[in-house]
Amino acid sequence: MSTALPGESSTPLSRPVCRCVDGSRILEHTRTLASDEFEGRGPGSAGEEKTVRYLEAGFARSGLKPGMPGDSWVQEVPIVGITSTVGAAWSGPAGRRPLVFPQDLVAWSPVTDSRVAIPSGEMVFVGYGVTAPEYRWDDYKDVDVRGKTVVILVNDPPVPDAKSPGGLDPRTFQGNAMTYYGRWTYKYEEAARRGAAAALLIHETRAAAYPWFVVVNSWGRERFELAADADPKTPLAGWLSQEAAKELLALNGMTYESALALAVQRTFRPVILQQRFEASVSQSIRRVQSRNVVGVLPGSDPVLRNQYVVYSAHWDHLGRDAKREGDPIFNGAADNAVGVAGLLELARSFGAVPKAPKRSVVFFAPTAEEQGLLGARYFARNPPFNLASAVANLNMDGLNTWGRTRDLRQVGAGHSTLDDVLRSVARNAGRRLMPDPHPERGMFFRSDHFEFMKLGVPAVYLKAGDEYLDHPAGYGEKRVTEYIENDYHKVSDEVKPGWDLRGAEEDIRFLAEVGWRLADGRDWPQWRSGSEFRTKTRRGATMRNR
Repeated sequence: MSTALPGESSTPLSRPVCRCVDGSRILEHTRTLASDEFEGRGPGSAGEEKTVRYLEAGFARSGLKPGMPGDSWVQEVPIVGITSTVGAAWSGPAGRRPLVFPQDLVAWSPVTDSRVAIPSGEMVFVGYGVTAPEYRWDDYKDVDVRGKTVVILVNDPPVPDAKSPGGLDPRTFQGNAMTYYGRWTYKYEEAARRGAAAALLIHETRAAAYPWFVVVNSWGRERFELAADADPKTPLAGWLSQEAAKELLALNGMTYESALALAVQRTFRPVILQQRFEASVSQSIRRVQSRNVVGVLPGSDPVLRNQYVVYSAHWDHLGRDAKREGDPIFNGAADNAVGVAGLLELARSFGAVPKAPKRSVVFFAPTAEEQGLLGARYFARNPPFNLASAVANLNMDGLNTWGRTRDLRQVGAGHSTLDDVLRSVARNAGRRLMPDPHPERGMFFRSDHFEFMKLGVPAVYLKAGDEYLDHPAGYGEKRVTEYIENDYHKVSDEVKPGWDLRGAEEDIRFLAEVGWRLADGRDWPQWRSGSEFRTKTRRGATMRNR
């Protein structure tokens, strides 16, 4: 099938590695990985065993070599499974208010102790919980929150733009684009650095970019942490429902809206609430050797084969919940069985080409992405090769399952000269490369490429486009909204009868071309001067389009 689009003057992606891509194989792999037999691919489960074996076999059939020392396909990732039962309440002038799971509170302890106690202590509303010197922003000011419970809003402070009524200031927290300060991981990390006993985020569907049921399904069951994670942690972390938060704020003379208005001011100071918070946590702990799966196609050049282009797609999802009535399996078809299927098809396509590219190509399927990018973090910190020799990471988290599009969406554009390569490939394919339409959702921080970026490896994360060839304008946005509302992190995320993987096939061809250009060249992507990830000097000339 040609990648050229009707009405465009373009050159199809005709390189052999692109022609080898077969969308029917992507669908076949997706059906298998998202089947009930694989039990939702939860880390530390029977589903993991089946998934790892399936990936090993697929990589081997493609002619890859084991990517880890000792001729192993797997990198063991020591993680800890924590199942928390939390009893919590606040007390104040109006009496004691128990917080009920999951209506009011979803909370857990990242501390690997069987029992954790949060003694009764002050509650402090800290606005957005951000300390960002580069934006001259400090929500904590000089308030000591050690041993206290901090209550935090999600996302970045939406600072109004004085020059554009109704808009956001692009010079402060990048306007409507979420920065890492808006991500829930940062807020817990900052609270922990300041010695808080508990950190509770106030959930809001728009600001969090997902509804409350995602919080319940994602954090309300067994959670995983890296076993040897030295990063500071609060003894208790969690989410308050918006209804419970409104009740708490009202007891302190605030509405939710007035709290938002207060917190968006640079002069905001933490508010000591009248209530005191306490919690007791009992936990079951299990230690798990989960696995990243890694295959490599050795490069054909005796020198450049020691440089690597890394494709990635996380294999894990939420597993099964035996306590659920009805269907207990979170199959994770769109998130991310189809992405792993794309990874397998890329591996087969690269392996089918008679001569490998000059550089080596790594096919990396990390574990525990849904738990906070744990597998990718472990791999990036413990790579099987010097990470300075990683040319780029090309990440897949979901693929287009709804048909062919004229465009592709790039999440996190503007950081490196990889953008130039993408634009060149798009031109040759007669396609448009468009920015992320919803940077406020923070997708840039929510998949495995972020762990490579943090350590100085330029990365690409593409999402399905919105200009569908066989559907009216707005069709793509409608399908994304429906998926978030109806299927994201729910048992209903299964292969749908109406799926059309012609778009996924074309997008994988696109990624195959990008990867081949990088792997068969000698140039190194360069960081843009304004990128916060410009942490190391790359060798070689600035990336050139060819």
